[in-house]
Amino acid sequence: MGAAPLTRIHRPYPVLVPLGGAITDYTDVLVDRQADADGRVTAALARGIRRAAGGAVVEFREVRSGAAAEGVYACWPGPKRRLADSMCLELPGWAMDDLIARVSSSRGQRIRSALRKLDTAGIVERDVPAREVPAAVARLLRLHLLQWRDREVNPEHQRLRFAEHLTRAVGLMVASGDAVLTEFGRGGEVVAANLTVLSPGLAGGYLYGADPALRAAKVDLNTLLMRHGVRHAAGGGRGALSLLRGAEPYKSHWRPEPRPNQRLLLAGGPAGPLLL
Repeated sequence: MGAAPLTRIHRPYPVLVPLGGAITDYTDVLVDRQADADGRVTAALARGIRRAAGGAVVEFREVRSGAAAEGVYACWPGPKRRLADSMCLELPGWAMDDLIARVSSSRGQRIRSALRKLDTAGIVERDVPAREVPAAVARLLRLHLLQWRDREVNPEHQRLRFAEHLTRAVGLMVASGDAVLTEFGRGGEVVAANLTVLSPGLAGGYLYGADPALRAAKVDLNTLLMRHGVRHAAGGGRGALSLLRGAEPYKSHWRPEPRPNQRLLLAGGPAGPLLL
């Protein structure tokens, strides 16, 4: 079985693109690889995408290395082009002690000190069940906007459509085991929340929010979130902990590996010159 959730846009020429747009760190198609040992499912999916395109360009942004979309690209019968896209950062899905061993001794000492402070700060983690997702997403977004108050925040995160999309998607993903929404409580109040997306091969923190008062309490939020991510990567037997897009300074403390995404352009017939 294979599927490709696409939509047609115009800019000004018609283009077929995956759903999600700029808010998506990774895009891909769906292929049952156990049933696709001979590549026939992927080839059929490529033919179906070409028919749906009707001569338009097909553009897959933010394709991770190893994604099923690479198979579609490989067997595409028409003009195609591969370009670099956003840079993601990634850590191996190791236990915390092993990740600390990768950094300098001074940095490792600071991380261990931050972990000890977390243990004494009285912070309690709770994974939200699917039935409680709507209220928990509202708290997550409130904390996210509070955290970014007086700073430039992604405007999409302030829109009602984003909240509605997140509520629908996270509810389904939590129920299926493809995401975990975690709340961090202190003194009976939710002071931080984090949404982690899960696949068999990786865990990645998609969105978080935290009360700025945590800094005053000397809680190292970055270490808190990293410990949480490690729990789902190493604890779940996943090979990678993705820090997703962006090169924020705090990520470099852990010596992550750069993992560039790809932009795959596919065309058929008259749309071929648009790839040039």
